[in-house]
Amino acid sequence: MYATACNGSKDSSPIFYLVGIPSLQDVFFLPVFFIFLSFYLLILVGNALILVAVVIEPRLHKPMYFFLINLSALDILFTTTTVPKMLSLLLPGDHYLSFSACFLQIYLFHSFSCSEAFILVVMAYDRYVAICRPLHYPVLMTPQTNAALAASAWLTALLLPIPAVVQTSHMAFDSTVYIYNCFCDHLAVVQASCSDTSPQTLMGFCIAMVMSFLPLLLVLLSYAHILASVLRIGSREGRSKAFSTCSSHLLAVGTYYSSIAIAYVAYRADLPLDFHIVGTVVFAILTPVLNPLIYTLRNKDVKAAITKISCPQDLGPSEDL
Repeated sequence: MYATACNGSKDSSPIFYLVGIPSLQDVFFLPVFFIFLSFYLLILVGNALILVAVVIEPRLHKPMYFFLINLSALDILFTTTTVPKMLSLLLPGDHYLSFSACFLQIYLFHSFSCSEAFILVVMAYDRYVAICRPLHYPVLMTPQTNAALAASAWLTALLLPIPAVVQTSHMAFDSTVYIYNCFCDHLAVVQASCSDTSPQTLMGFCIAMVMSFLPLLLVLLSYAHILASVLRIGSREGRSKAFSTCSSHLLAVGTYYSSIAIAYVAYRADLPLDFHIVGTVVFAILTPVLNPLIYTLRNKDVKAAITKISCPQDLGPSEDL
């Protein structure tokens, strides 16, 4: 693959050098490596347990758990796109990525992030139908409808980042491109170019709005209807039970958008470069780490299924939270 060099000529593909966290001293490389490795293993094991539990446990063959395994699969793919390369920066010291590998990482990172936002919207819609239109739930949330909703979320997210990635790949770069981040993030790569970055920054902002704020608005709209419906329930116990069915999803949404807020504040605030980099790292790790904990600690059925896998025994019935 070829790219435009900074002198305007066509040259061989540039090599991307990931700087990592500039001020991180060598003595801290090993501890940070084991911290990242622990998080990564927790993400893999936690989400894999959820996937296996939902597949093998008949009680979990419901729409909300079908969307949950989509979320777990996304978390595994999302972190696998970035964390192994972060680990290679810390221990083997492999800082280089080829042109094609860097842009593939940009594409996958933003595609999977976008997919997660849309799956959270679909899960919010599932909760809306379950609470606001319970009699129509079996008709509206059929297996075919669930598959179509999940496929739409994945397909939209896979297509959305393509224009920005393609246009960025045609920017001019030096033969060795220094990326001040732990992985190839779109904004970090744009800033490393010697082309005019304004069009790409604007496009990245517009795509971020579609990927982040539009899904958030749809989630808030769903919960506005849910809240209005729940408040019409006469008994306090009924209202509490209705709210409890949304608690895990609300925590997952809060975690996802909190990580986005941390990354945004770290970038926009007048802070040292290291804080900007750490902000994107938090975004890449925080949600996938916490989602398995949220759905195992807050959901009795998932917790019981995972316990059954780990320690097979007769378990009594439990109810969704």
